[in-house]
Amino acid sequence: MANTPHGSVLKDLVARDGPIRQNLKEEAGKLPDITLTERQLCDLELIMNGGFSPLEGFMNEKDYTNVIESLRLADGTLFPMPITLDVSREDIDRLSIASGSRIALLDPRDDQPLAIITIEDVYRPDQVKEAINVFGADDPAHPSVSYLRRKVKEYYIGGKVQAIEPPVHFDYVALRYTPSELRAHFKKLAWRKVVAFQTRNPMHRAHRELTVRAARLRQANVLIHPVVGLTKPGDVDHYTRVRVYEAIIAKYPKGMGHLALLPLAMRMAGPREAVWHAIIRKNFGATHFIVGRDHAGPGKNSQGKDFYGPYDAQDLVMKYHDELQIEMVPFQQMKYLPSTDEYVPVDEVPKGEETLDISGTELRKRLKTGGPIPDWFSYEAVVKTLRESYPPRLKQGFVVFLTGLHNSGKDTIAKALQVVLNEQGGRSVSVLSGDNIRSDLDTPFSYTPEERTKNLERIAFVTAELARAGAAVIAAPIAPSQAARDAVKDTVIHTAGAGGNFFTVHVATPLEFCEAHDRRNVYSRARKGELKHVPGVNEEYETPERPDLTADLTTQSVPEIVHSIVLLLETQSLL
Repeated sequence: MANTPHGSVLKDLVARDGPIRQNLKEEAGKLPDITLTERQLCDLELIMNGGFSPLEGFMNEKDYTNVIESLRLADGTLFPMPITLDVSREDIDRLSIASGSRIALLDPRDDQPLAIITIEDVYRPDQVKEAINVFGADDPAHPSVSYLRRKVKEYYIGGKVQAIEPPVHFDYVALRYTPSELRAHFKKLAWRKVVAFQTRNPMHRAHRELTVRAARLRQANVLIHPVVGLTKPGDVDHYTRVRVYEAIIAKYPKGMGHLALLPLAMRMAGPREAVWHAIIRKNFGATHFIVGRDHAGPGKNSQGKDFYGPYDAQDLVMKYHDELQIEMVPFQQMKYLPSTDEYVPVDEVPKGEETLDISGTELRKRLKTGGPIPDWFSYEAVVKTLRESYPPRLKQGFVVFLTGLHNSGKDTIAKALQVVLNEQGGRSVSVLSGDNIRSDLDTPFSYTPEERTKNLERIAFVTAELARAGAAVIAAPIAPSQAARDAVKDTVIHTAGAGGNFFTVHVATPLEFCEAHDRRNVYSRARKGELKHVPGVNEEYETPERPDLTADLTTQSVPEIVHSIVLLLETQSLL
């Protein structure tokens, strides 16, 4: 029998609002609207299908404040993660957003209305406090703190939603279950106990052995429930991961396991996230939930230390065990014994027995170099899938992003680097700069800073697509804003797959030199007021933070700078 939903009732808003769907759809066409971000889209889907029960919308200020401070909604129900809908001051004014307003929420992929929110309140959160309380520190090394700083707008709107229709998915449709559908599946198969396994990484033989052991000890079945929404930047893309999961689910004893995909936008919030994950799996019908070592941890902070302790997540889930009403299964580290060809928990390894293991770092190295991955570690079908999606470094695309003032030499360096890389061969080489791409992609001195940011977004998209296809891409816009440069890098890392290798080169040639050798008279025209948006004269050029390489034409020649870039790429095994 499936577990009772969190809060006792599954809030399936799609089913609830089905009878008035057509009326809502017609109303949405007449309402002001907000186009959701990718994260908001994931959140809305799980609000509407009941995955976030007992939520029925985005949190109002009272619920938000309680969650931030005490991991509880205003009515006292345990819920550790703020689920918010952010808007700008401009949005509020443009859409006349106020208490009682009704706003249509649009799918960013096709502008179709998915829901209508009735606004309860508009509030300005303390986002620094949110970062500290939810993620443990206001440290931009944490991906969600970085997201909060760079992408989340300054106001939140709270209110319940009415569902028009869930987002349409075109990939792995047969593996996408709502909580109601998964509960019905468990009931049909008479699964009374279900151990859920959360993952955002590829699975290997140790994961299979761990989950099978957990199920057998509890006379239960296994739900492999991977996240296919937003995960940590740099993670293996979900298409590759799902192919891996499909390969490994076939290795389970017949009838023991089931694979279903979860459209969750992870926050990498460690202990709070573990409690949140447990609530979500409870809503999907699981009775047991595996909580790993450093569950949903983002890695190292700015001081090089782990954000969370290795067992903080397990401790917090245990603290709320009675309220969660889902049994926690601690993740046991598994060791391979070559003498018996089996995996056993580390605390059951006989003293003096030889064990073998391959770390995540070593696995990535072997994938990059084409090194052997033994059968005892993973399955042939899994390794084949990973190798197809993540070829050796010499076949991966990359991006060299040259940024600097006008006439700093970045365009010349870009062209020279293209020649050198073409000489080496092995990849196509593309240059995106103001001199060789369409004027509406980068016309640096006629656009406002906002328009230039939009153009950089287009450059980022093209760059990521080329790198994903295995090309070497050299981009050389001025890009005076650190936020805009970060956005380009974020796009490449998130969407270029194996080609998400990004290197920032700051061409730091001083303004005086750039101006003295300016044959196009850009700087003199700017000083006369003829040009209004020239970085270094009437607009600030923000010095890049932590560039991978810094160059200066007053102290280095173009060949020397190009050689330094080539050496940088060689140290990363890309050449």
